[in-house]
Amino acid sequence: MIVAFRMTGGCQCGAVRYALLTLPDTPCICHCRMCQKQTGNYFGAFADVEEKHFEITRGEVTYFRSSDIGDRGFCRDCGTPLVYQYTSGGRVAVALGSLDDPSKLKPVVQYGVESRMPWFSELALLPATEFSDPETCENIRRSNRQHPDHDTATWPSQK
Repeated sequence: MIVAFRMTGGCQCGAVRYALLTLPDTPCICHCRMCQKQTGNYFGAFADVEEKHFEITRGEVTYFRSSDIGDRGFCRDCGTPLVYQYTSGGRVAVALGSLDDPSKLKPVVQYGVESRMPWFSELALLPATEFSDPETCENIRRSNRQHPDHDTATWPSQK
């Protein structure tokens, strides 16, 4: 089979890696309370593909049945949220932040806006800085255990 499209992603520790074999549908942000709880954040960000276009390339996703309609998948080693899978089958929604290059999928719709934080419209007004302390950046670089944003033959890397 010739694959014309491939987008990869995985968890923070590298135990689970996956590939999307087609461009995902309808990248979205979901503000519902379940997505907030799953991600430990103010919203979840996902995009769907048909199951046949989603393949695990390393490891295994662990699932929690959050409702009768969906299972929420994560890495059992590091806890990274990875997927939302419909119990009816057919589609898998990947967590956009788990993609190797999440900037490639801009959300086009929001769901669950009744649970959206009331102050989101003020975020652009907050002071913003880049990480620029050289010592802190070097300490993070030297001690970084996060999987790189690309596929690797093995992980953790052999040092």
